[in-house]
Amino acid sequence: MILKNNKTEDYSIKTVRKSENFNREVFVDFLYKSLEEYGDDRNSIEESIDYALSDSSGKGGFIVCIKSVKTGKFLAGAVINRTGMKEYIPENILVYIAVDRHFRGKGLGKILLKKIISLCEGNIALHVEYDNPAKFLYKKMGFKSKYAEMRLEKKDL
Repeated sequence: MILKNNKTEDYSIKTVRKSENFNREVFVDFLYKSLEEYGDDRNSIEESIDYALSDSSGKGGFIVCIKSVKTGKFLAGAVINRTGMKEYIPENILVYIAVDRHFRGKGLGKILLKKIISLCEGNIALHVEYDNPAKFLYKKMGFKSKYAEMRLEKKDL
């Protein structure tokens, strides 16, 4: 689908469920750079994509990306994993969502979230740092803070 946006440029939005015809390495690089201080290492990003595109029982999910029609570059993207645990936690987790820093504030994050919400069957969870400015968009789109996440990292013991 090609969307017109006279304020920035024309862009296309695509849902990826299989690794065919998807430039995985470029997308990993895009997420790694665009997530900035809120991201993870490349290996973790790759693992979330492998999980999302897996056919294995108990795994799966999808990727949504927005690309410039003119340049073909990624402008925004997200990785969603199915949890397989709908009885006690949300069925989907929005693992990564990013907008290229040059295109923030132009509505692409909102467009991306609307698409994700429409594609997910069941509830959606996401983790967001307290100081991440994107938190305001998530709240605006209907996400609520239910818990404060706490983690024990055994390597620190």
